[in-house]
Formats: sequence, C-alpha cells, structure tokens
Amino acid sequence: MENKRNYQRELEKIIENNEKQLKDCSYSDSDNMIPSLFIHACCAPCSSYCLEYLCKYFRITVFYYNPNITFEAEYVHRVEEEKRLIAEYNQEMKAGSREGYEIDVVEGKYDPENFYAMAKGLEMVPEGGERCFKCFELRLRETFEEAKRQMAGGRKIDYITTTLTISPLKNAVKLNEIGEAMQDEYGVKWLPSDFKKKNGYKRSIELSAEYDLYRQDFCGCVYSKAERDKQKDLYKDI
Repeated sequence: MENKRNYQRELEKIIENNEKQLKDCSYSDSDNMIPSLFIHACCAPCSSYCLEYLCKYFRITVFYYNPNITFEAEYVHRVEEEKRLIAEYNQEMKAGSREGYEIDVVEGKYDPENFYAMAKGLEMVPEGGERCFKCFELRLRETFEEAKRQMAGGRKIDYITTTLTISPLKNAVKLNEIGEAMQDEYGVKWLPSDFKKKNGYKRSIELSAEYDLYRQDFCGCVYSKAERDKQKDLYKDI
C-alpha cells in the first residue's frame, strides 16, 4: 500500500504540542522544557534551511557523520562548510539578528571503509536504490549510537532526525521508516520530517547563495560521482 503520510504535517503537530507545553509550564521550568534535537547533517546547504526552521523550537546539536564521502578533500571541505554555517548562525543569534537557540555541533569519525564494506555487492546499483537505502541506515544508526553516547555523558536529547529529507533526490518515506524503526530499538524519539515541503528546498538554495555555501553536484560517494560524471559526458556537446 502506498505511504500517504504527511511527515511535514506530523512535524508541525509535534512542534505545536511542544510549544503549548512550554507556554503552559512555570517560568522556573521553562528552560528544561525546551525540547532538544540531535540532527544528522549531510552538508551545509541541506542544513541551512533545516537549522533556520528548527532552531526556533529546539536546542539543536548537529551530528556530522558521512562516511559515504569517499574523497578526503571533499569530506574536509564539506565539514568545514557545515561548521562555518553553524558559527555564522550562532553569531547572528548572539547579535539578535536571527531568532532561535544557539546550535552545537559534534563531528563523527570519518570512516569511509565502513561505507565501502556496506556497499559491497551493490556497487552497480543505480542512485536512489538499495545501496542508498543501506547508506541511510548506516548513517542513521551511527547517529542513534552517538546520541546514546552523548546522553550517557549528560547531554539531553529528546528527538533525533536528519537533514537528508530536504533533498528531492532522497526518499523521505524510506528515511522516516528507518528512523522510526531505530526509535523503537534505541528508545529515543524520531522526529518525522520532509523538509523539502513548504518550499524548504527552495529556501535552502536561497540560503546557500546568501552564505556563499559550497553546493556539490553529487551525494559524496564514488558511485554517485561516477554516475554524475557520466551524465556530464552525455550532455557536454548539447
């Protein structure tokens, strides 16, 4: 049966309920009542809108874990852009020119060997297929594992999600299904999302231009780059 869920509407309902609880609580409890979000980030352009939208409602910790980026120079470039964007957002919030709670960031281990092990036997699968689904699972599982480690160290985490659903090329239904399965396994709430809705993807393009963010033209892995290069070759003389 086709999935007809509106993940964006579900997210809005959660925010609405949280905001009502925050409004109804006593002033002394209000700081503890602000929900905290541990969000997996794939890159700065995708993060731009997601963080702008969510930082008004959650205390956010960004988790940057992307072993699919199989070129080290590309990885370094992307993670530095992520940190730069967060630093600029935080500076604006301190100055009062941006509304929201300051954002923290945790960089995961760069371990492309885990991605290659996961992709073994799926090298020739086209983009958007089973290899991508396994990659989603790899990154989200490490996000839940890191959240567990952070919570053991005293960090408050109420929800987990990913910026990946902002991309028109990523399967939001599959991402939410994986996240919800892990929610049950790890006992931390998954925050449903489809960030491309409500012009989210359009806004991410605008923010990328505003902050002069590096926008890559492939997801990060060697297989997506090969597919992208092949497409460029096909159309270079047109």
